[in-house]
Amino acid sequence: WGRVHADYHRLVADLGYVVVSIDNRGTPAPKGAAWRRSIFGSLGPLSTEEQAAGVKALAQSRPYVDLSRVAVWGWSGGGSNTLNAMFRKPDVYHVGIAVAPKPQPHLYNAWFQEIYMETRETNLDGYRRSAPINFAEGLKGDLLIVHGTGETNTHIQITEGLVDRLIELGKRFDYMAYPNRDHGLREGRGTAVHLRMLMVRYLIEH
Repeated sequence: WGRVHADYHRLVADLGYVVVSIDNRGTPAPKGAAWRRSIFGSLGPLSTEEQAAGVKALAQSRPYVDLSRVAVWGWSGGGSNTLNAMFRKPDVYHVGIAVAPKPQPHLYNAWFQEIYMETRETNLDGYRRSAPINFAEGLKGDLLIVHGTGETNTHIQITEGLVDRLIELGKRFDYMAYPNRDHGLREGRGTAVHLRMLMVRYLIEH
């Protein structure tokens, strides 16, 4: 499955775009308990700040990077990061593609979410600060949201709440729902190719 993503990145690069993957917290380890626990209580805000700082640092060291034409994409947790980037850093990111995101973390799988954030009863502010839906008014750029309607991981209601919020705010965005597809969007003949072509087309058009 990773090869499919790699092929997508190669296709985008072949079209003349600079394709970069930034490791939020940096790879070298060990860095100690405080470093590991820095995200505890609120997944999202810290990685959003670090990704944006990484983009700016990249442009400083690579003069051919055009900061007026920055796109970001991600899947699942990466989709949530994409939403946070587009909503919280609209002057840094201009195009975003969020696949199977979780903009309302309190509705996501408790077994995962509560490892990092405890429960809403004990950490209400942490959930508020981590939820992209609460920052949707910041959207300025072009956003494509993609979700499978047969999700058993990130249930579609988690994304549809955001869709309703963006409509309420009068925001312009694009939304693609793949019928009866699960979290990996693998079901159905032609789905993987269709999704990648949709993403490439969105980048080219915007």
